[in-house]
Amino acid sequence: MKTRSSSSLRGFTLVELLVVIAIIGILVGLLLPAVQAAREAARRMQCSNHMRQFALAASNYESAYKQLPAGWTDFRRSTKPGWSWGTALFPFMEQTALANQIDLLSPIDHPRNAPFLTVSIPTFMCPSDPGRTPFLLGSEDHDHADSHDEDENVDGGEKLFEISKANYVGVFGSEDIENDPYNGNGTFYGNSRIRFRDLSDGLSNTFIIGERASRFGGSIWHGYIEETAAAPARFLGTTDHVPNSRSGHFDDFSSFHTGGANFVLGDCSVHMISNNIRLDVYQAMATRSGGEILTSHQ
Repeated sequence: MKTRSSSSLRGFTLVELLVVIAIIGILVGLLLPAVQAAREAARRMQCSNHMRQFALAASNYESAYKQLPAGWTDFRRSTKPGWSWGTALFPFMEQTALANQIDLLSPIDHPRNAPFLTVSIPTFMCPSDPGRTPFLLGSEDHDHADSHDEDENVDGGEKLFEISKANYVGVFGSEDIENDPYNGNGTFYGNSRIRFRDLSDGLSNTFIIGERASRFGGSIWHGYIEETAAAPARFLGTTDHVPNSRSGHFDDFSSFHTGGANFVLGDCSVHMISNNIRLDVYQAMATRSGGEILTSHQ
């Protein structure tokens, strides 16, 4: 009769199993933040690449037409047809086919342009932004239509229709857009005709395009749509507050990146601007010819 060998394999004890599980839990806890950080770094790089495409498109547009596109194109200041600077750049960023299909002589919400309202263009969207697309566009006839309603979502009231989102808006300047939408001190405003040589503060010191999260509502690439809450702020932005400020409003610049938001400068470079930038420096960089002397920006 064979006896059981003293060296026979035995199973884990309960204590050993709990120790192994604890070690695995610690390793997963250490690994997940690293994986998330790596993914966010990749998304941030992709966002920066999107903005570089806008920089090149803007540069090529200015070379072709001797001026940058208008903040939005307006007929006799009627706010129509309303198509934005972004749509003007389509032929310079591999969107010529879409530009040829849109009826740019009719308002954005004209029935002929209905098929294009929900067209999502990946280049216009930051991969870090969780806002849905298309989203329901809010009307101006509700209680929180003003882009300066603090902590209020401009799409929180009555809805108009679905429309695709964007995360990149033109720089109107340092002033409130709704006070005088046809006279911004930045690069883009109603019927603007700014040239790079008009950025007398220096191309490397002047923002032209910035990033905006969908935290307080949806931005769009299309342009000015009447009866829309914060209509001009849907595609233009101001530097009323530093990026991602807790006191920020819809018309400010923001992102879901850690530490700041991306901007295109007049020299067509792309920079992450820190949440901790001095407000006076930040606002000076939003004006095209304010004459401010900048010592640094970050």
